[in-house]
Amino acid sequence: MMKNIGQHQPADATRHFLQRHSLADAVASKLQQQLSLGEYQPGQKLPSEPELMAQFGVGRSTIREAVRILANSGLVKVRQGSGTYVESQAGIAEPLPQRLRRAGAEDLDEVRQLLEMKIAERAALHRSKKDIDKMKTLLKKRDTAAQAGNVAAAIEADIGFHIAIAVASGNDILADLYKTFAEHIARHFRQVHATTEAFLRTQHLHETLLKSIIDQDPKKAWQYVARITDRKK
Repeated sequence: MMKNIGQHQPADATRHFLQRHSLADAVASKLQQQLSLGEYQPGQKLPSEPELMAQFGVGRSTIREAVRILANSGLVKVRQGSGTYVESQAGIAEPLPQRLRRAGAEDLDEVRQLLEMKIAERAALHRSKKDIDKMKTLLKKRDTAAQAGNVAAAIEADIGFHIAIAVASGNDILADLYKTFAEHIARHFRQVHATTEAFLRTQHLHETLLKSIIDQDPKKAWQYVARITDRKK
């Protein structure tokens, strides 16, 4: 249980407003997590306001604001005189960035591979000269950082290179989705790469991937991404 998220007694009115909204966001986030984990099922009634106040250690106005946030997101429905009920969800109820923070390394790798293969295919067909120049610059930075043993810079350049490929795909949804994923890929890389050895080992694969994109060969681009993502695990 999430006890005593914060105090509810600021003297200044503005501070009071900000604190209440900050607490409401925290409570809404925790309730959203409970919903995504199945602690409350569709159609089930949430605990009463007094019960939620006791559970989270906050005031009534904070609970009402948190419920309002969830209701605006379509996660719950408030029935006057009856209570608050969990709504059925056609998709994932939890925001993608939050869901990705809970994802395991294997799941991230699998979805990343699928994304990057499709993105590389499209980039080979839709890339511009500006895209190519950007990818060349980032790939050179990747190699320089790896040669220098700079893990943080190698990761940054590697992620930037793949984001540039996503942008070159010409599909804004794919690019935005990959950018969201990239933050969590970078976090995973920071956990597993103590040296730049893996970046040195796969530099030639990245160079051939870039060449396949420049040559507008989607089949080879797909194949090289498959090899890169397999070896990055």
